[in-house]
Amino acid sequence: MTTTAPLDPTTQAEQPDPWRYGWRYVHHQLPDGSSEVEQVPLTLDDVLHPEEGDQVTHTVEHVQFCTYLTNVFEAQLRNSPTAVVLSDVRVAWDVPGLRPHGPDIAVIFGVREKRNWSTFDVAEEGVRPSLIIEVTSPETRKIDLYDKLEQYEQADVPMYVIVETYTHKGVAARRLRGHQMTPTGYAPMQPDERGWLWLEPVSLWLGLQDGIVECYDEAGQPLGDYTAMAETLARLSAERAEAERQAQAEAAARSEAEQRLFEAEQRRAQAERQAQAEAAARAQAERQAQVEAAARATVEERLRTLEMELERLRKGE
Repeated sequence: MTTTAPLDPTTQAEQPDPWRYGWRYVHHQLPDGSSEVEQVPLTLDDVLHPEEGDQVTHTVEHVQFCTYLTNVFEAQLRNSPTAVVLSDVRVAWDVPGLRPHGPDIAVIFGVREKRNWSTFDVAEEGVRPSLIIEVTSPETRKIDLYDKLEQYEQADVPMYVIVETYTHKGVAARRLRGHQMTPTGYAPMQPDERGWLWLEPVSLWLGLQDGIVECYDEAGQPLGDYTAMAETLARLSAERAEAERQAQAEAAARSEAEQRLFEAEQRRAQAERQAQAEAAARAQAERQAQVEAAARATVEERLRTLEMELERLRKGE
């Protein structure tokens, strides 16, 4: 059973939304041995130090930015077998008194074994995040700018970057705040003339284009929307597969045509050899006929000579 404490209807309109940070489910054991589950609203401190299973609310843009950054970083680190990119995964520190956080993005190197973490325990894993990025929301902006800045410095996180959403003259705006560890603690990162920050752990530039988070390679070329890139890649892959099938069909047809041509050439050569043999046989027959005709002519001439001699002999008697 899920229960919540109802607000007083006479003051409900004056009260802030108790669920604006999110909620968690708390299990209670009842005296009769049964249990019930209570849905409890989160506090700002719960957002700063979440427990496993907490449901923290996020805006659509917050989710889009975090998804984009996760995809870009994972693609950038695809050839690094010990690197992981965690999004909204609880991180437990090895610093006494420092409670766990749930960074929007954490980039970690040197991981011995990749697992399906719900909490990444720094002491157990032996490595800590090299880069953390937080995307602020209006309700939680303060803890990203101040509390987490102080506590990530205490946790010795080498680089902490904030994508800050703020209001300027009634209009929502965004800016980047970067902090890099030095021997004396965090020092502000200086953006270049374009307002971009160089993220050394992932070898990328981070910038804002019309208020939208965008990453760029070392040459300054935008890496684009990975969802659109995935769709384009899928389309190109299908087109390449179709082209390969077409090429294979054309190759098979060409091979068949070449085989037919070869067989035709073989038949033509055989026919030519047959014709040559027949011509030779005819020539031989003609020569034989000529020899036989000459022999017959000789015999006939000899016969005529003998007949004439006989006739002469008879007349001489």
